[in-house]
Amino acid sequence: MANTVLVTGGAGYIGSHTCKALSLAGYKPVTLDNLVYGHKWAVKWGPFVQGDISDADILDRIFAEYAPRAVVHFAAFTYVGESVKNPAKYYQNNVSGTIALLNAMERHGCKNIIFSSSCATYGMPETMPIPEDHPQNPNTPYGWSKFMIERILKDFDHAYLMKHAVLRYFNAAGADPDMQTGEDHDPETHLIPTVIQTVLGHREYFEVYGTDYPTPDGTAIRDYIHVTDLADAHVLALNFIIKSGKSICLNLGTGCGHSVLDIINAVENITGDAIKFKKAGRRNGDPPVLVAEAATARLVLGWKPEFTRLESIIESSWNWHLTHHKYASGIK
Repeated sequence: MANTVLVTGGAGYIGSHTCKALSLAGYKPVTLDNLVYGHKWAVKWGPFVQGDISDADILDRIFAEYAPRAVVHFAAFTYVGESVKNPAKYYQNNVSGTIALLNAMERHGCKNIIFSSSCATYGMPETMPIPEDHPQNPNTPYGWSKFMIERILKDFDHAYLMKHAVLRYFNAAGADPDMQTGEDHDPETHLIPTVIQTVLGHREYFEVYGTDYPTPDGTAIRDYIHVTDLADAHVLALNFIIKSGKSICLNLGTGCGHSVLDIINAVENITGDAIKFKKAGRRNGDPPVLVAEAATARLVLGWKPEFTRLESIIESSWNWHLTHHKYASGIK
């Protein structure tokens, strides 16, 4: 089907937002998700198949039934700390699983893939902001798994003319303004939702990892990009590689950084509640600053983030956490 797109991991946080964006753009997203971390309630914009990207039979059945013209590939394990403790899990799922997916695409003549990569492929940055041609030297198995897939995609392009858009995210944040989907991780490790959980009483206090960084307030600085803007970039990247027949590699970020204390202060201002937090030591491998050089995505895709204020990103996340129970309804 000319407008059908397979979305692996489409029941997850960024995947579900992207399914909505694809649907609004006239595509039919088919979600493949094993529901290890995804949620069935988040699949609202197209068919759902429960299964794993490493299952060749399921993949062949999907390609035979739906004939997707492209794949948007989110399915991956993403907990950095866990990847250090259990690298085999990450290389098996993220790398081997992706190879199985690419082999299925090749068997069925599907030649376009959008890949959910990460700024973790850069490792400890040498320059700031970070451009796409910055050296890649990951410092965790998670980052290496993403880097390896990027390399594999280049080789598949060279050998099989399979075009790709590698999208290196910085810090995804926020929630769908319509409250149809949002962030729901277990365990939750992302900064903004953990601070919000502290306000809501789900955590006794919030831990600030590192207060002695060479930054204005001593806490780490990150580039927060609204998940809806990320989703829109995937649609634009898909349109680009289909129309141009070219592969691309782009950072997705705002180009602006905010510290941990900036986040805490913003949540306090929005909610009217004081945040209980404790200072803790730095986590191994955490860079002081991670901010994207984001001009290339604007130039190549015409992509312009709509959520440019930190407060608007946090407000959407706060509203989601207040209303989420209305949409989850106890369904995983």
